Amino acid sequence: MNTERTAGVFAVAAEQHCFRSASSIVHEAILTLELDVTRPDQVKTAVAQAHAHFGRLDVVLNNVGYPLIGTIEEASAEDVRALYETNIIGTLSVIQAALPLLREQGSGHIIGISSTLGHVTMPLIGYYCSSKWAFEAIHESLAMEVKPFGIKVTIVEPGAYATEFGGPSSGKFATGLDIYADLKAQVFERMKTMERGDPNATPDAMFKLVDAENPPLRLFLGRHNLPQVRAAYADRQTTWETWQSVAESAQGDTKE
Repeated sequence: MNTERTAGVFAVAAEQHCFRSASSIVHEAILTLELDVTRPDQVKTAVAQAHAHFGRLDVVLNNVGYPLIGTIEEASAEDVRALYETNIIGTLSVIQAALPLLREQGSGHIIGISSTLGHVTMPLIGYYCSSKWAFEAIHESLAMEVKPFGIKVTIVEPGAYATEFGGPSSGKFATGLDIYADLKAQVFERMKTMERGDPNATPDAMFKLVDAENPPLRLFLGRHNLPQVRAAYADRQTTWETWQSVAESAQGDTKE
């Protein structure tokens, strides 16, 4: 960690092993707290503690979430609710706890860690993708709502990185059905050869983001994101244009 940049860091961890690792970092400008984002009361307490400790909140970075691995048919309603409780409701709890403090100080930067999968989808993680699409919409609306208060919002959209994300320790697997065995084998095999970025290369990009006077609403991390998203939107635009005459026919007769 570049200690020259630790001008007051409030770090939280959702799991015991992560909390122990974060707590091992001793620095006067770092406050570590254990936090379960699915417990709104704990979220409010942690955010208030951080604000009281540092006197203000300049950047609130939400990096919470896990993938539910399984087909749309396989995942149970209980699994999907649990996913949204963490990936969406947990994120909202942090934002809603921080906003009154950011409004009062008249500034702040809310950064939400989304994914390229907030624009495209893959088989087996459709529900995770859906949570990121919701995440994107929420933050885009939020940006318009809080701009008058001097608060900035950025959605960071990483591609694939060489981390534990998606592995047995970070994801939940839905109960499988044999009929999808071949599909899963194909997807998992493709993932083995997927080029993954180096997470140690990301801090400089994040520092440039928080230092920017006018940060963007969206920022990709990685080199493959833009080509993937560009191709996806080109395909969608072609489909929309092909069916535009049908779409317009559904407008009905309107008065000028």
